[in-house]
Amino acid sequence: MPAPSNLLGSYLKDRRAKLDPVSFGFNATRRRTPGLRREEVAQRANVSATWYTWLEQGRGGAPSADVLDRVARALVLNDAEREHLFLLAQHRPPQIKRPERSEVTPRLRGVLDALQYSPALVKNMLWDIVAWNRAAAAVLVDYARLPPERRNILKLFFGLHARNAHWENNARLIVAAFRLETSRMGASDKAKALVDEMIATSPEFAAMWRDNEVGAFGEGTKHIAHPAIGEIALDYSGFAVDGQPDLTMFVYTPATAADLAKVKSLVDAASC
Repeated sequence: MPAPSNLLGSYLKDRRAKLDPVSFGFNATRRRTPGLRREEVAQRANVSATWYTWLEQGRGGAPSADVLDRVARALVLNDAEREHLFLLAQHRPPQIKRPERSEVTPRLRGVLDALQYSPALVKNMLWDIVAWNRAAAAVLVDYARLPPERRNILKLFFGLHARNAHWENNARLIVAAFRLETSRMGASDKAKALVDEMIATSPEFAAMWRDNEVGAFGEGTKHIAHPAIGEIALDYSGFAVDGQPDLTMFVYTPATAADLAKVKSLVDAASC
């Protein structure tokens, strides 16, 4: 029986106790305890019964990610339960799996639309902008007027003709955050192609990329020079989209009452 301090063993025992043996083709008669037996979990995970017993008993060292994935499938764990298993066994979450295709759900779309005077957008791992609200179109960029291949934060930011005093600092933050994010997700061929394109088309990006800086882009203040009303200060925060690790939502809030008045005038004018 696992010791009280063996959280991994306790968790595994609890999860297998919740499974119905009949559902997996096992005989449910003559069982003194509910759920699957250890050897049945081991059989489903394609590991030895002795090794699985040691795992529940806290013996034998940390299991590999491959074995943990097999145990997770054997115990029919959902994504949150699988992550908890990795945290208990390896003290780190599992490697993020990039989805084949990101999806902006109707509920997420509803959140964007509810933010009337807060520009908001959703980007993917390549920093392509995949959704935005009316305030973002009025204050930041009217993304609908751009071809899909141009709806990318790196391309838009480094392609700006009018650059304010904050441009270089913001650019360095963006490059550092992009490097960190693609490293976390596992740099894909598409990410490499985007970096190659940016290096070829923007000397500023090429120089900043060579600096090898990494950093987070979770929150801060963005200063934009709007051609119609001048400078606007927006406080921004980034939010992970639950269940879709490829997506991040950014919400920009006017920093002052004066900035809010400018945002309102732009949004209201665009709505007419």
